[in-house]
Amino acid sequence: MKDKPRELNENKLAGLIDMDSEFNGDLTFKGSFRIEGHFKGTINSDSLLVIGERGKVEADVKVGQLIINGEIRGTLQATEKVEIHNKGRVFGTILSPTLLVEEGAYLDATCQTKGAAKTVPAATKEPAGA
Repeated sequence: MKDKPRELNENKLAGLIDMDSEFNGDLTFKGSFRIEGHFKGTINSDSLLVIGERGKVEADVKVGQLIINGEIRGTLQATEKVEIHNKGRVFGTILSPTLLVEEGAYLDATCQTKGAAKTVPAATKEPAGA
């Protein structure tokens, strides 16, 4: 049974760039990834990226979800959602179907909510017994 491949848990932290660490280059990952240090380059993933309070990122980002508590500069694309929490600072461009900005966050960006998830309005449901 030990030879069985591990299932990917999207909520489990797959990687971390910790405080006092600097990384330049291209980052790809599966699962969630957290940046508390400095990163410069490109980031690509279908998963969750978290920029911690001490994180400073200068990158073109394409991810599933992005949660920002630190500082990020660049073009940020998310297929699901971008959240900017109250200590977050964003400079650049945001493209995401859903954008959440908490009170106290700093936002100096061009924002476009496009490709929103399709929802079925309640009015289109057929009545019971039809």
